[in-house]
Amino acid sequence: MKNPTVIVLTSEGNLQMNLLVRTCNYNRMNMERVFARGFVIAGGIVWIAAVFGAMNAYLDKTVAVSTLNAAIPLALAVVVFVVGWFYERLASAILAVASVGVIVWGMISGWEAGVWMSMGVALIAPMAVAALLYLLAAQTQTVCELSAEKE
Repeated sequence: MKNPTVIVLTSEGNLQMNLLVRTCNYNRMNMERVFARGFVIAGGIVWIAAVFGAMNAYLDKTVAVSTLNAAIPLALAVVVFVVGWFYERLASAILAVASVGVIVWGMISGWEAGVWMSMGVALIAPMAVAALLYLLAAQTQTVCELSAEKE
């Protein structure tokens, strides 16, 4: 089996890419996009509620201050959603780097096991899955474009 990411220049001068995804499947590509965007939206909603609730209930902040702080995860989710709509590979990279960033944050902060499990389920895993789905959708798009060029 050839390396799945090798770019080959054929004798006719055509550029061919051997990717993990070898067939064009529009339905799979669209479902990958839908689920990746769904993960971003759901994660944004969870973290908006979590930040608002934590600020309001545990830190006794006013509703206005809690709302302003909840705007941070809202803005981040909107940015990733918009970037992912047009630049799937960039969104994938942003989400992958953010996943690694949360892991580094946990190591620096010295989280206990319960916090690791909570953050893993609520933040790290969804971001990593969304990153993978965006990347797979982008690769399928590339395969579809290459197969359309051949025809």
